[in-house]
Amino acid sequence: MRSGAAAAGALLVLLGPAALPAAAAERPERVFTIHDERITESSGLAASRAHPGVYWTHNDSDDGPYVYAVDSEGRTVATVTLRGIKPRDVEAISLGPDGRLYVGDIGDNLDGTWPEVWIYAFPEPADLHDQTVTAVRYKVRYEDGPRDAEALMVHPVTGRAYIASKKQSGGGLYQGPEALSPTGTNTFRRIADVPWVTDGAFSPDGRRLVLRGYFASDLYAWDGTPKKLRALDVPFQRQGESVTFSADGTAVLYGSEGRDSDVWRLRLTGDGAPAPSGSPAAAPSGGAGAPAASGRAAPGSGSGGTDHALAALIAVAAAIGLAKLWSGRKKGN
Repeated sequence: MRSGAAAAGALLVLLGPAALPAAAAERPERVFTIHDERITESSGLAASRAHPGVYWTHNDSDDGPYVYAVDSEGRTVATVTLRGIKPRDVEAISLGPDGRLYVGDIGDNLDGTWPEVWIYAFPEPADLHDQTVTAVRYKVRYEDGPRDAEALMVHPVTGRAYIASKKQSGGGLYQGPEALSPTGTNTFRRIADVPWVTDGAFSPDGRRLVLRGYFASDLYAWDGTPKKLRALDVPFQRQGESVTFSADGTAVLYGSEGRDSDVWRLRLTGDGAPAPSGSPAAAPSGGAGAPAASGRAAPGSGSGGTDHALAALIAVAAAIGLAKLWSGRKKGN
């Protein structure tokens, strides 16, 4: 028992720094639970602009062409069916400045199997009720070949789409063309290195970007490329897959896969707070009317990816260690 307690203590020491919040005033709080029995793999989250307190989500793979509107009490208030769409691995959802919802069918768990992936776009419904809509389908390829991805972010000012690939080391942020073409192939070009990412979102004013993984979340300043500001606190979730800014930009919300999954809110302070009312949004250098970024910008000081990989390894080691301790106690009994 003494050795078990010592091991547990050592694990807590290891996990402690990774679990500390970036700002003392910021603590995630559980705000609602998704109760719909059909939503068992909530993999993306987007705050509605047309319907305050409503969030759009969807399942991962093995579901049909459905997008769900969930209110702040976790009740499904509308189910939208995408006509003629047979999704393969839907991983993300984002709301563009044109009032359309963009759904990213961009997953590739084998990391290189699919030569192309797709984005579907349709207008955010004005009325919340079950309905079938026709979505525009965009074909997407990456300039450096196929890859797995779970984060699609449409900039709320320029309308430009970005995808973050999911890789423990060597992940990238990819920029789409100024305007997506429904008839040709849309090539996404790598503009920055990012850590392990399961989802991302721009703030409503377009000045900030949040990227999350299973065990970590980072806040970036945005001017066409990301510049890391700091780490954000992230709740421990069964499988942390989604993130969005609140409609007013004062908080980020974290979602998870799993039945009866919880959605958590982190109120932002300091550099995370929205710009003062009336402040003009900066025109991103990679936005509409500006040339695409030609180089690659590192979003942080250069150690962000390593830090997240280490945090993930520590968390996994902790889980294995605790499981072994529990197994040893059961055998001892």
